[in-house]
Amino acid sequence: MNVAGIDVGHKELVIVVSVNGKTRKAKTFKNTAPGHQAIIQLLSKLKGGVSVCIEATGIYHFDLAVALSLTEDIDVMVINPKASHNFVKVLMKRSKTDVVDAETLAIYCERMPFEVWQCPADETITLRAISRRIATLNKLKTQTKNQLHALNATEETPMLVIEQTEELITLLEKQIQEHRESALELIQQHKGLAEAFMLITRIKGIAEASGIQILAELMILPKGLSARQWVAYAGLDPRIFESGSSVAKKPRLSKAGNKYIHQALYMPALVATRFEPNIRGYYTHLIEDNGLKKVQAVCVVIRKLLHAIHGMSKDKKEFDGTRFYTLPVEANS
Repeated sequence: MNVAGIDVGHKELVIVVSVNGKTRKAKTFKNTAPGHQAIIQLLSKLKGGVSVCIEATGIYHFDLAVALSLTEDIDVMVINPKASHNFVKVLMKRSKTDVVDAETLAIYCERMPFEVWQCPADETITLRAISRRIATLNKLKTQTKNQLHALNATEETPMLVIEQTEELITLLEKQIQEHRESALELIQQHKGLAEAFMLITRIKGIAEASGIQILAELMILPKGLSARQWVAYAGLDPRIFESGSSVAKKPRLSKAGNKYIHQALYMPALVATRFEPNIRGYYTHLIEDNGLKKVQAVCVVIRKLLHAIHGMSKDKKEFDGTRFYTLPVEANS
């Protein structure tokens, strides 16, 4: 059995290969296209194919995962960093280096169930890149606006500083709009994206801006996942902590998932709790009848909204508020 673990860094990739349980010396490559091809050449020499395990490390693992998945006789698995972190604890590793991390991933690949990573379509990869850039620019715009507010709070700030800060905000807004138009154009060029986008934006509370973010993150997911798997991927599944008969903490969100999905759905969920009757009714029910705090109720709404979007995407049907939550008779009268 041939397995390999690759520790992904911003500039370097450290790979450890294990052949029939015998670990070979670690090798280091640059995290560039030529470096990816060098790794592929190394792995292609192994007879009988090879299974490779890497961590999802922001954007730095993605090009490598794509290159490996498109290569014959190489299967790649991308795991959540928390999974490898907990696996290290089980192995009781005392040291943490790039080589140790790569070796741990190789062991994980050998011992744990192997789930092949599915390479998304080119258009969904492009859409997600645009969407995440918009998210970054929006965050930077908010920070810059806060800085401008602080600069205007004192008369000691030179006018040049204020003017250039205002120009930066204008530039960021221009770039956000250009990226948004580019995303919409890309969506309309592909039937699958266009249909899914239309369904999502038919939900009250989800406009074009949030629709782009939601679509970009959901369409990148492997096909065939259940609604529960979507929720888990977004880190919206409950984390239950119980031990013996004396320890039973309240369930909380695991947060062990894609933060972009949660962020993309948060504001739409808030808006929907005000303007979509059935979602508003469900939100009120959670607070008044179940005793949840407002922030807790919003998180539950987000989770159920994700379930609804999953069903809409699967059945190609528009949002039906009555299936989301049935309003009491008096609320309908």
